[in-house]
Amino acid sequence: MLRRRSEFFIFLDSPSVKPEKEERKLSPYQEYLQVLLQMKMTSTDQFDNLERHTQWGIEFLERYTKFVKERSEIEANYAKQIRNLSKKYQPKKNSREEEESKYTFCRAFLTTLNELNDYAGQHEVIAENLTSQIITELSRYLQELKTERKSHFHDGRKAQQHIESSWKQLESCKRKFERDCKEADKAQQYFERMDADINVTKADVEKARQQAQVRHQMASDSKSDYSSYLQKFNQEQNEHYYTVIPNIFQKLQDMEEKRIERIGVCMKTFADVDRQVLPIVGKCLDGMTTAAESIEPKSDSKEVVESYKSGFEPPGDVEFEDYGQAMKRTVSDTSLTNSREVKERPSGKSKGKLWPFIKNKNKLSLKLGSGPEDFSHLPPEQRRKKLQAKLDDLNKDIQKEMDQRDALTKMKDVYVKNPQMGDPTSVDPRLAEIGQNIEKLQFDVQKFEGWLAEVEEKMPSKSDTHRRSTLYENQNSTAVNSNCAQDRESPDGSYTEEQNSETHVKANANPNPNPTSTTPEFDDEFDDEESLPTIGTCKALYPFDGHNEGTISVAEGELLYVIEEDKGDGWTRVRRNEDEEGYVPTSYVEVFLGTNAKGAMTYI
Repeated sequence: MLRRRSEFFIFLDSPSVKPEKEERKLSPYQEYLQVLLQMKMTSTDQFDNLERHTQWGIEFLERYTKFVKERSEIEANYAKQIRNLSKKYQPKKNSREEEESKYTFCRAFLTTLNELNDYAGQHEVIAENLTSQIITELSRYLQELKTERKSHFHDGRKAQQHIESSWKQLESCKRKFERDCKEADKAQQYFERMDADINVTKADVEKARQQAQVRHQMASDSKSDYSSYLQKFNQEQNEHYYTVIPNIFQKLQDMEEKRIERIGVCMKTFADVDRQVLPIVGKCLDGMTTAAESIEPKSDSKEVVESYKSGFEPPGDVEFEDYGQAMKRTVSDTSLTNSREVKERPSGKSKGKLWPFIKNKNKLSLKLGSGPEDFSHLPPEQRRKKLQAKLDDLNKDIQKEMDQRDALTKMKDVYVKNPQMGDPTSVDPRLAEIGQNIEKLQFDVQKFEGWLAEVEEKMPSKSDTHRRSTLYENQNSTAVNSNCAQDRESPDGSYTEEQNSETHVKANANPNPNPTSTTPEFDDEFDDEESLPTIGTCKALYPFDGHNEGTISVAEGELLYVIEEDKGDGWTRVRRNEDEEGYVPTSYVEVFLGTNAKGAMTYI
């Protein structure tokens, strides 16, 4: 029998079957069934086995794809949770954030949150790469694999059906040949009997002879057909079992090897996706470590001291009060004791409480953000810092408004020179608005400078602190009375509402504390009795012919002294020498203010 080279199907040659076949002779129909059964077993059974195995391989590939998909979802959810955690603990956009940014441990925690956010991004990269490099590719490959498998098994079934059909036709030719041979034998025997019988006429004998010849011819034709078809069937069978079926099995084997190879590539990619992000994850962790190592406890503690330094002068020595001697003295403003002061002096336990431990009644308003505008609820040092910061912000706003005004002025000049480019009057409303903003900001600067000067006058210097004990010992009765009345500038006194209102009155009464830089408020209506001080210099950008009264002619590139800044009307007051001064357009000069420019400004 035939033996297939492939391991998928084999004709078994069992020696034990041969004697049984030799002893027991089968009928032609039984032989036909046996051969047909063998043909089905050699191909159909193997196709069934391969079909089950390849289907299991596809199911395994689908299960692995589902596994990678679930891993990708886990990575995406983990990255989302990490990002939400980092966002949750990010500092809020308020003033508290500025205070926290001063400390190294707060900055380190912020860096850790940012690095953690980048760390979450790497897990998102893992999820994206798993989806694009494995899940998408395997889904597409699964569709191709199913189509290829279906095509191969369809070709196998078709080849099997063709060989079975050929076998049936061969059996049909064989049975016809067998039937014709039997009929020919019968016709020959009938002819011989008729020829031997003397009672039969010659015509009947001739008829029997012709009938026998026809039967023999039919048997000869059937034999020829059977022989040719048998040769054809053997050729087709040989091609079927040695070419068609092996090719189909080889294709299935190649398909299976490609599937297994693809699974191996995907498993390697599964590991490489994690390996690719490890360097960046390591950098994120290194950033967290570096942030932790940058924490400086001493620097943070110094920052706390600097933030909460009050600037109060420590209280002086307590005077000795001798109640053993009854003394009558004339009450005066300079006497050591004052009857009015004795009546107003508080009694009880509060007298023995030192100023660092006195509770602030206005602390509630501070927490609620409703403190006074001049920051009088704060200690001197903290108040000075707040006022200075406020002044810096106001000066930045003024500079910004001035830049806008200069730009609009230049644009207006361009419109005046070239009317086709635009209407010059369209800029006037905006210029007027900017002028009003500058006036308001300058007034605020003047007000805060007054408060700042008041705080700096009250704050003790370092040399005063070193000589504090000596001064208290050498003070006369007037100094003692003054200390008693003011309660040694204690913070409890500065926190009262009376002090706040008094501060506002002082600021309004004396908006500019610097006497050397004070200019008259209505300098356009009254002439100055004294020459104004120089607050800076300027350089002429363009030539200007001062024909009108109060103006001064300047040449391009000329350097002049600035004695009065632009008050919003577009003119700056300059001086060439002691006797020659006047106004020039602000857009024609570039102003350089000196260090004392703030105190020397003239405000409307």
